[in-house]
Amino acid sequence: MTAAARLLPFEHLPCTAHCVQRTVTVSLHDCGLDGILAKCRKIVGHFKHSPSNAQELGEQQVALGQKQEPLVQDVPTRWNSTLEMVRRILRNRLPLSTTLSQQNSKIAMLTSQELAKLEKVEELLEPCRNVTELLGGEQYISCSVVLPAFCHLFRVMEPSDDDPVYVVRFKKVFTTDLAKRKESTNLKWLKIATALDPRFKDLKCLPKDERHEVWTSISSLVKEERLAQQPSTETTGKQPTKKTRMSEFLLCSSDSDSDDEDSIDKCLKRYKSEPKINMDQCPLQWWSSREGAHVLMARIARKYLSTPATTVPCERLFSLSGHIVQKKRASLSPDNVNKLVCLSCWLNAKE
Repeated sequence: MTAAARLLPFEHLPCTAHCVQRTVTVSLHDCGLDGILAKCRKIVGHFKHSPSNAQELGEQQVALGQKQEPLVQDVPTRWNSTLEMVRRILRNRLPLSTTLSQQNSKIAMLTSQELAKLEKVEELLEPCRNVTELLGGEQYISCSVVLPAFCHLFRVMEPSDDDPVYVVRFKKVFTTDLAKRKESTNLKWLKIATALDPRFKDLKCLPKDERHEVWTSISSLVKEERLAQQPSTETTGKQPTKKTRMSEFLLCSSDSDSDDEDSIDKCLKRYKSEPKINMDQCPLQWWSSREGAHVLMARIARKYLSTPATTVPCERLFSLSGHIVQKKRASLSPDNVNKLVCLSCWLNAKE
């Protein structure tokens, strides 16, 4: 599939949410927290694999005035499952400790030092959860948010002097691994998309020396779009005038070249002077409402901003279809499968 994708005449962008999740998995493995997380998994397995143990835990939660909720087992391929496992254990530390002590179980409860480390893990994984939920939601998210999201993660993962050793190690591994994955993405495409998004057109997520290069690329795209819109000699059937031919012979360019460059610069300045929009507004709708003022740039913006930041919605549809078309329902017609998938999406949206 990867080799076939390389042969397609399309630009490729990896799923940003998957990149962040893989970075989290690598960082947790390399920062020395495997022992504590393995202990958490044993505690969760003790209650999840035994209905009687789970019932006792629920009774303790009710007795202590807490919400009755099951523990969560983390899975490497399930986003934010490690964070949710840690949160459930921290919220239910007292019911867990009481239940394990009453059962005289061989499963040991986490110590106070280990619980303090889990609180630090929760703080570390919270920004990653925000980014993955933003990018992995059901709503369409443009690829223009990828670089600002990366910039946010790099900023919050900067080590400080007060951080413990394992936190510093986690942050260093996280930033190093995420930087490698960022470099393997289509950075040129992402930079142009970010600049064409009215929410991020100031390009604060990029170093100052790279911003001019981005606007130069956009200027070239606008020039190409203008040339594509101009009728050629073959379509119009008109030959250039004698004055135009003489100008091109003497100056090696037409008189309109400088005018075109000035108009392109004015086009970019007009877009830059537009006020930024709020984060909850759609950039595609913004360009659609202002297409009359930015004709050429609107066409380019539609091309770049229509690229999704993640493949999560598509994968959710594949998973939903896989749950519907099973061994006992293998004879479903394609029309009925489409109807069932559509009904499921409607019911979820209604809820």
